[in-house]
Amino acid sequence: MAGRNHLYIPGPTNVPNEVLNAMHIAMEDHRSPIFPKLLTPLLQDLKKIFRTETGQAFIFPATGTAGWEIALTNCLNPGDKVLIYRFGQFSHLWAEMAKRLGFDVEIHQETWGKGIPLDKLEARLKEDSDHEIKAVLATHNETATGVTSDIAGVRKAMDASKHPALMFVDGVSSIASLDFRMDEWGVDGAISGSQKGFMLPAGGAFLAFSQKALKASETTTYPRCFLDLRDQMNANKDGYTPYTPNLPILYGLRKALDLLLEEGMENVYARHHRLAEGTRKAVAAWGLKQCAHPGFESNTVTAIMVPEDKDARHVISTAFSKYNISLGAGLSELAGKAFRIGHVGDMNDVSMLGAIAGVEMAMLDNGFDITAGSGVAAAIEYYRATAK
Repeated sequence: MAGRNHLYIPGPTNVPNEVLNAMHIAMEDHRSPIFPKLLTPLLQDLKKIFRTETGQAFIFPATGTAGWEIALTNCLNPGDKVLIYRFGQFSHLWAEMAKRLGFDVEIHQETWGKGIPLDKLEARLKEDSDHEIKAVLATHNETATGVTSDIAGVRKAMDASKHPALMFVDGVSSIASLDFRMDEWGVDGAISGSQKGFMLPAGGAFLAFSQKALKASETTTYPRCFLDLRDQMNANKDGYTPYTPNLPILYGLRKALDLLLEEGMENVYARHHRLAEGTRKAVAAWGLKQCAHPGFESNTVTAIMVPEDKDARHVISTAFSKYNISLGAGLSELAGKAFRIGHVGDMNDVSMLGAIAGVEMAMLDNGFDITAGSGVAAAIEYYRATAK
């Protein structure tokens, strides 16, 4: 099929040409005297994306899932109790990982389409007078449902309960695209990955830890090796890594950070909001509903529910095979009930209009009762009215 495949999933995202070009390098000696000139500024500039001055940033040649494991095993002890609210596939997977790693996982099931219930969280932490809960695991952006939780509100709930637990945040699909303020929100462990807002291929786990979390890492007895923060800290202080790094990812990250910081993080957040809002206008014009309840809508992905007599997988298949666009599938409880449009990373108004048009064609081909052009028109009007 002529033309490129158009990637409208919530990750991996489109990699800008400038980043691809930066990654096209010959291999080099990662123990050379000049390597710190690459790594040290990367670690410093990552802190600007995490919005932290007091925390410390880390780069692992891994994925966001490994980032979850890094946070758990470096700052907690075997058998520690952790608290998590399950409201989508990725909060579910984080809870399952914690179980498999031997932690005492307290899971609270919540409606898929909503986020962390702040009132329930505060009440539960107040009940925990003996402070058995050692960490709260907060999923900032649940891509399965297109839901964003209020992390600032999580910190307020923890402070109101005067609870000393660590707060770890899954920011894999939010950091570098949604408003994130590590210091201001009192985040102890921020976890992200290269393949979403950072506009890179998968293969980089980017994290930042507070001084409180780093202090906890000094006494944890959890066994670890490749994912040990202390090894990273010992090597990073001199500008090196404890083992072979993923050099193309590092060079790509240099260019990606330059692009993000040149645009300005507030502008990055505003752009993602505009792209998402235009998509939401289209969904409303189609007469369809989002999985996300009002107030929880994500600015990086929209999960769209299909009528009961339709199968979302048919829309996804038609979009891919006939129009060469990739959409996100409904996961777990939403399989066949929803499809997802990603609007994260290297995207602009025209990118999203292409996605909306392709989705309209695929839905019409599958007998959806929508008016051709309705979603595109709604998005156009919004984008024109808000363009600068």
